[in-house]
Amino acid sequence: MTPPTRIIRRSVAAGLALSVATLGLAACSSDETEPAADTTPAAPTAEAGGALDLSEVCPATVVMQQDWQPEAEHGAMYALVGDDYTIDNDVKSVTGSLVAQGVDTGVDIEVRPGGPNVNFQPVPALMYLDEDILLGAVNTDAAIVAAADQPTVAVTSQMTWSPQILMWDPESHDGATTIAEATADGAPVVTSGDVIPNMLLAQGIIDSSQIDLSYEGTAQRFVSDPTILQQGFATAEPYIYENEIAEWGKPVGFQLLSEVGYTIYPEPLAVRADAIEEYGDCLAKLVPIMQQSQLDYLADPAGTNALIVELVVTYQTGWTYSEGVADFSVEQQLALEIVQNDEASGVFGQFDPERMQSILDDFVPFLVESGSISAADAEEISIEDLYTNEFIDTSISMD
Repeated sequence: MTPPTRIIRRSVAAGLALSVATLGLAACSSDETEPAADTTPAAPTAEAGGALDLSEVCPATVVMQQDWQPEAEHGAMYALVGDDYTIDNDVKSVTGSLVAQGVDTGVDIEVRPGGPNVNFQPVPALMYLDEDILLGAVNTDAAIVAAADQPTVAVTSQMTWSPQILMWDPESHDGATTIAEATADGAPVVTSGDVIPNMLLAQGIIDSSQIDLSYEGTAQRFVSDPTILQQGFATAEPYIYENEIAEWGKPVGFQLLSEVGYTIYPEPLAVRADAIEEYGDCLAKLVPIMQQSQLDYLADPAGTNALIVELVVTYQTGWTYSEGVADFSVEQQLALEIVQNDEASGVFGQFDPERMQSILDDFVPFLVESGSISAADAEEISIEDLYTNEFIDTSISMD
């Protein structure tokens, strides 16, 4: 089974084992864009020693690493970038004052995208390659894969459930409202990796003849053969196919994979295991900021979405992302309850121990069978190695 780092939606991540020496993450760049003249008043400085003052406890620049190109699913990070930002188009990053809840925290933030910008290296590998990265977005299953050699500890969730879907043509699968119904006629399930189909196979939803791993990230196959089911994201593909792909131009049917067993925490923010103690004082303030930033972003996403689109245009990596998709993503995150309070505690951003144990129990057998992790390493992993609620502010919720 393919290691489930991130199942990408536009282009296939070939060559995950490329040499890290080619990354050049620490390279200096002369290709920087300065912010346009702005008459917006500077954010007031945080009260010294207060909850939003990071100047005495965090690095001068808090570096955050995403696992994919800029998009609205990463809004909480980009929402913290102040109006004084600069864009480094060589290493593909944006840096500015870290502004939380309208207050300058006294440190800067640098947000780095993943995917082709880092030769598709998994986020845990990047975090151990460059220890300047404090927070990285690491899917729970990716954390399990990396636990033996590059252990990370998730410190807060941002999206509560995965937005990944299988989608289908409603006309070709008349009346289907679920994946089970849409696949009942033997339709191929087209993905770029075997995590999704093997999960469905194990539950008896599909049989092995329906597995098709040829998805290469474009709309061509789906448009030309609407009998298939295809991977996507609830926060993007339904809008894109209906509004931005002229050859399709109509709604798609879909179901969230989280409803059929893909229960991982998607892209929770994690630190290297050895950084918990070193940066504990920083995390005690920064984690609640990240919890609140997600909620503030979803309540008022316009400025951050404009920045995300600007970054996509500036980086020129072949990734396209419109303001319409960004707005749709926010709507879907809320409407489909992809972002919600932890069901067990009612706290936003907190991890549920029972759910974490279930993820470990469900995914480890797949990963051992595929060779992604060894049986010996699997026996050593416990949920306490994968997450902590130590830094969570339990007063923060969506209510």
